[in-house]
Amino acid sequence: MTLPVLVLGWVFPEHRDIAVLAVHKLSSAQQSSLQSLWREARAGHEPRLCGDLAAPAQSAKPDCIDFAAWTAISGDHSCSARDMLGTVLNAPWIVPVAQVSARLKSQLAASERRDQRVNAVRKSDISLQRTDPEYVTRAASNNAHFLLARPRVDLPTEEYAKLALGPSAELNALATYIWYHLRALVKAEQVSANGSSTKRAELIRAALADEAFADHFLEDSFAAGHVTGNWGNSAVRKGTHDYYSEHGASLVDWNGHPFVALGDAYLRREDADRAASAVSASLSQLLDAFAGKNIVQALEESSPAQPDDFDVCRQTHFPATVGTRDDIQSVVPIVSMTPVPTLSEGVGSLPRFRSELGPFVGLSSAVRGSVLTRGFASTQSDASTSGGLDASVRFGVGLEGVLNESSDGLSFVEVGIRSDRQASGTATLPARTAITTRVRAPYWLVPGDLLVAAPILAFTSKATLVKMAVRSANGGLIPWQSGIATRIGRFQFMFGREVALTFYHNNSDHPVLIPTPGIPPINATLVTLNSLQVELPILEYRPFRTFSMNQASELMIQPYIAFDIPTKSSVVSPAGAPNPNLDTIPVAGLRVVFDWRHYLDFKK
Repeated sequence: MTLPVLVLGWVFPEHRDIAVLAVHKLSSAQQSSLQSLWREARAGHEPRLCGDLAAPAQSAKPDCIDFAAWTAISGDHSCSARDMLGTVLNAPWIVPVAQVSARLKSQLAASERRDQRVNAVRKSDISLQRTDPEYVTRAASNNAHFLLARPRVDLPTEEYAKLALGPSAELNALATYIWYHLRALVKAEQVSANGSSTKRAELIRAALADEAFADHFLEDSFAAGHVTGNWGNSAVRKGTHDYYSEHGASLVDWNGHPFVALGDAYLRREDADRAASAVSASLSQLLDAFAGKNIVQALEESSPAQPDDFDVCRQTHFPATVGTRDDIQSVVPIVSMTPVPTLSEGVGSLPRFRSELGPFVGLSSAVRGSVLTRGFASTQSDASTSGGLDASVRFGVGLEGVLNESSDGLSFVEVGIRSDRQASGTATLPARTAITTRVRAPYWLVPGDLLVAAPILAFTSKATLVKMAVRSANGGLIPWQSGIATRIGRFQFMFGREVALTFYHNNSDHPVLIPTPGIPPINATLVTLNSLQVELPILEYRPFRTFSMNQASELMIQPYIAFDIPTKSSVVSPAGAPNPNLDTIPVAGLRVVFDWRHYLDFKK
């Protein structure tokens, strides 16, 4: 199973803000024309569609959807313009999605530190995934949100547009924009020729839906992570996308104007202004088509009253020629405003980064301290202390950052050795060496459920399995195990996500002293003892974590509880003494862990 990762463009409120700004960049006459068209499009849907098509000051809890929000719903919450319009008009969950977006906008505006921004996005993504269950999985199947990488440095604008639209090119943001924008123009040109008010309203809605869907991908073209993270496997695309979205990239548009761009959740006023200028130019062209100007020469629409249904979630290439040379030429002025994509793999390409996705091998070492609340014997009721070291080798799969950097789908199995010093106190445990194994895996509702469900759902319902996996990686159905960023590090509740088993074996050369009153000569019995300690981490604190292209290292502090369960014992001395009754020892402890992982190369 390939777990989807979220590499969408601007977050919902950023998409909407760009669209709002784009509308207000139009001339007064154009704004009036667009508002009139919107008024007609609302006919019969007034409760769902807002009266103002792009209100700059949106309610903190919107109860309707405006045209500016259509661009945000497109692509991220729908797979085609037809799907988007159906969602806007009929889906009960879309208004709650807009409300989640409004909260995120205010939280991002109030964020002064990186950890506050990370937590705002974490809360929003979890809420969106719960409100719109297909939120993450829509983004898993293609690269429609990315610009196509340039194969060479001397590529002119029109030739790049043709390349992006070519039958051999994978789905990409620019081609998706042109495909839907041209179809919006065709529908707009037919509006003035149609006298039926009902038919006219349907045509207007269809044209606006195609344009909003197109504008989503035009806006994505300005997000730094979508200009630079446009080739490589899933791990490299995700890592590069996230790095440049946060740290920015020095870019130039096709007109030769240099600028620095940021990306998702880091939108600045200058970023919004730059993207809005291109969207405004696109809307202006659409209004020209509504006014009867013939822009598209040969493109025909099979269902002009319906938005286009090309599915960007399922398709990987366009099935037909997008438009004629003249059609493509008509959008070149808009394309010229977009960033020039970075070069594909080879000489001159920007540095790439990798997210923690894929198989890995690793080493782990830890120092621990523990409190034994009692001993094995019933008379050993006082607490004792102990400490020790362990070292392990681990094998697993990194699935961190599935939804955002608070996600944790890390899964592994490790095997190692553990050495405990002699207990100080009444427990009378000698120094012990043991074999230890540790398993870590996220879960959906109860520990281990994903491991049980995966073999079954892999053959019966892969879609359900993917949804469970996404929820599990992001804290579970009740998302209490997602990571929480703070200025001093990252905290995560862990109970049930990780378990360690330690197998102790004390033979006759290293017997355990068990107090046994009434057994002469010293009221004690020496026994060989096998025990199993089951360890359950409760919390994980990461004060630091570093990640290079294929290696991760981090320091973790894990408070845990454990139960040392006697499994087998036999008397060494005195001869003939009965085998003493042994009780389980509850343990509380703290591990300080250094973890190193090397990620293996894998294909998408």
